[in-house]
Amino acid sequence: MTDLVYVSITGLKLKKFYYAPVFWRYAGGAMSQAKKANGCLSADATTMNGIHHTRSVWTSRKAMLAYLTAGAHLKSMKIHKRIATGKVYGFETNTIPDWEAVHKLWLEKGRDV
Repeated sequence: MTDLVYVSITGLKLKKFYYAPVFWRYAGGAMSQAKKANGCLSADATTMNGIHHTRSVWTSRKAMLAYLTAGAHLKSMKIHKRIATGKVYGFETNTIPDWEAVHKLWLEKGRDV
């Protein structure tokens, strides 16, 4: 890949295990929305060390922000502080980080949300 893309990384940790059904309901809707969003090149998720991570790749930060502030993702943002703690990090790059790099970037550069 030689063109710059915008990568968005999220990591959330549930406050209590019993929040899992609510989390997965909202996370599933937000991921479905991301995969269909204008400007989304890819979106996936994994769990590492108890942290539920997402990695999405966008044509631009503007495209990611349009997704962020609408639909299922907006609804999930409204409930996340009640059920989880987390950090986010976004950056421009010409290489997509693997999951090990995602987790490291999240730990080192993520900002609390």
